[in-house]
Amino acid sequence: MGKYTNFLKESDLFYNLSPVQFELIESICQELTFKKGEFVFDENSKESDLYLILQGKVEIVVTLSMVSTTVVPDDSPRVIAILQRGQSFGEMALVDGGVRSASVRAADRSTRVLLLPRKKLMMLCETYPELGYRVMFNLAADLAQKIRNTDLKLRDALLSSSHSR
Repeated sequence: MGKYTNFLKESDLFYNLSPVQFELIESICQELTFKKGEFVFDENSKESDLYLILQGKVEIVVTLSMVSTTVVPDDSPRVIAILQRGQSFGEMALVDGGVRSASVRAADRSTRVLLLPRKKLMMLCETYPELGYRVMFNLAADLAQKIRNTDLKLRDALLSSSHSR
């Protein structure tokens, strides 16, 4: 059993993998450490790797003017989510190869993440179709849950704004 196998087993993205499949995933992992306030990646960057939080927390940060056609009075970056150990980020760009929809920065003084390079993960998924199916199915389920949570928050915000009129 490798250095990260137990951690990977805790992740929903790797639910129901065999010991050999865990070894394959672990073989492409790279551990990175970030200090509080350091950015893992920036909004609109063309990087498409997947990350899992080993230790600490990260903040998902957006700049409103990035998507607005009008002038935004307060254009300071806004934290829209905080993720912690075991959670993943970077899934959207992993799947579609597009630019990052948000920035991610370390929220703790020593935040450790596992980087799963997109090219290597896609190569594993293509080489081992059963592994690829399981990982992509779990990834789709994870993204669906995140979309449902975002939908609920959006509905709540819309409901709150309609009551304040």
